[in-house]
Amino acid sequence: MILESIFIVGIAIFIDLTLGDPKNKYHPTVWMGKLIATLTPIAKNKNPTIEKTGGILIIIITSLIVISLLLILNVGISLISFDYISIIVYVIVGGLLLKTTIAIRGMENHTHKILEFLDNDLDGARANLSMIVKRNTKNLDKNHVISGMLESISENTVDGITGPLFYFSIFGLPGAFMYRVINTADSMIGYRTDLFKNVGWFAATCDTILNYVPSRLTGLTMIISAAILKNNWKKSYKIMIRDGKKTESPNAGYPMAALAGALETKFEKINHYKLGDGEITLTKEHVYSAITMMKLTSILFFGIVTIPIISILSLIGWWIHA
Repeated sequence: MILESIFIVGIAIFIDLTLGDPKNKYHPTVWMGKLIATLTPIAKNKNPTIEKTGGILIIIITSLIVISLLLILNVGISLISFDYISIIVYVIVGGLLLKTTIAIRGMENHTHKILEFLDNDLDGARANLSMIVKRNTKNLDKNHVISGMLESISENTVDGITGPLFYFSIFGLPGAFMYRVINTADSMIGYRTDLFKNVGWFAATCDTILNYVPSRLTGLTMIISAAILKNNWKKSYKIMIRDGKKTESPNAGYPMAALAGALETKFEKINHYKLGDGEITLTKEHVYSAITMMKLTSILFFGIVTIPIISILSLIGWWIHA
């Protein structure tokens, strides 16, 4: 199973980097989002305890449906009578499915779309930025729009790439998809507003717990990326250690601060945090550099985190059953 799992991740990353995401109507994450959106009004109640219980059920129901579909598919593949064909189908289908949990190319495409508006239509850039950040973008100046993009690229490196890969390496496709369910729910209802603070509490809590290890491993991998790309890796490490805890999220600050240090600049979410020592005079070149670092970090994470975990756990399993 070691080689099969490694090939699945390799195929997923290759497809994502070359082809990007499928159309929305075919994307499993879109289906998850629609299911969560359908269940959320049902969970709403004037009683906070009932709302929290409803929020827990949203995650459980969505997860059970997703995992059940994966198990049915796995059973179907196992019915193929020829072992080699079964393995090939398993790897290809697994790679295609895992690809839907990661979004390297998708993030790159969205940032390029914002950049297209940046010089001539700041309102358009703000509107597109609002789709990927949890903040009011209506009055942001150009620098803060770019800062929001850079922060999103660093966060997406965890939420949209290394997080799913980390949980795939431990639990296989069910792990990657469970992570995607919780992360999607958190992005939809994990807000501390009156509307969502109870119903989204469980999703937000689970997301925080699940991202604790991947966010820190990603920050460290970004530092290695910075060294390879000849960015300032020493400052990347320094700023990550110093500013990683400044964000409201106990996890998001680590990859953000690592990227800010590597680019020798400063990220700012107005009235919330400032990360880094540099000036907040940001340019498109910072965005291009961040995208390159995101891609390299994804590949390095595969090599230095995902493959060793898969190998160690597989060897432990073989030893136990030997």
